[in-house]
Amino acid sequence: MFELEKCLIFDVIKLILKQIQVGIIGGSGLDDPDILKNKKEKKVTTPFGDPSDALITGEIDNVQCVLLARHGRLHNIMPGNVNYRANIWALKEEGCTHIIASNAVGSLQEHIKPGDVVIIDNFIDRLSSLCRKQTFYDGESGHPVGVCHLPLEPAFCELTRQVIFEVAEKLQIFIHRRGTVICIEGPRYSTKAESNMYRQWGGDVIGMTSVPEVVLAKEAGLCYAAVGLATDYDCWRETGDHVNVADVMRTFKENVIKVTKLITAVIPAIANKKWEQPVKELKDMIQANVMLPH
Repeated sequence: MFELEKCLIFDVIKLILKQIQVGIIGGSGLDDPDILKNKKEKKVTTPFGDPSDALITGEIDNVQCVLLARHGRLHNIMPGNVNYRANIWALKEEGCTHIIASNAVGSLQEHIKPGDVVIIDNFIDRLSSLCRKQTFYDGESGHPVGVCHLPLEPAFCELTRQVIFEVAEKLQIFIHRRGTVICIEGPRYSTKAESNMYRQWGGDVIGMTSVPEVVLAKEAGLCYAAVGLATDYDCWRETGDHVNVADVMRTFKENVIKVTKLITAVIPAIANKKWEQPVKELKDMIQANVMLPH
């Protein structure tokens, strides 16, 4: 009888955990499907086109997860060509309630050293391409109806960020709890004049993929947080090497285990929190800010 009761309790726990499903958007070097158990590959399409790659579904500590390689598993999609709308829509349709994203970023501040982890809390949008559409409500056939004037403060989910803080402290992983990311178009890096201008604006790190990903995730009603890994000092410093692909990838590979350890530990911690009210408030906020045609 005792064994039967244990099985029933375990089944209830699994049922509760299934209500939370976490999408993991892996950037450069953080798209390894081996972090998932019982993984399966699933090809999907969306009203906004195909996502960057197949979805890899599976589990981390009995929590349902979906892994998506932002740049494709072959890393053949440059930042400006990522179909961000399809990526977020696919994760939402798969049942995700949360997204944890990883981003390689350059440091714009001396105290954020290469190899440091930054839990991003704000962004400055420096995109210039019209290809990166920042809303699902674009008036096209088959897309959501209306115009969404989305409030973006806070841009990132504060409750999810708090979970990351708690987990990082338990794991004794040093993190910067705040950081404003300057999102540039890419794929080129900044000039020194640009880099110094971004520092004057209050930028802490610089990257190419945070926007419109965070915007679309919020519009989709998903709790989104981003773990940034500083790989370099961009090009603003008077001494030291300037940013280049070889150094970026070397620093990322040296620290990828630390970031992976953090993200995989965050998944069950998210599932252990109560999310019904925060998710409802987010969805109610979006609904309140969609203007329907008269």
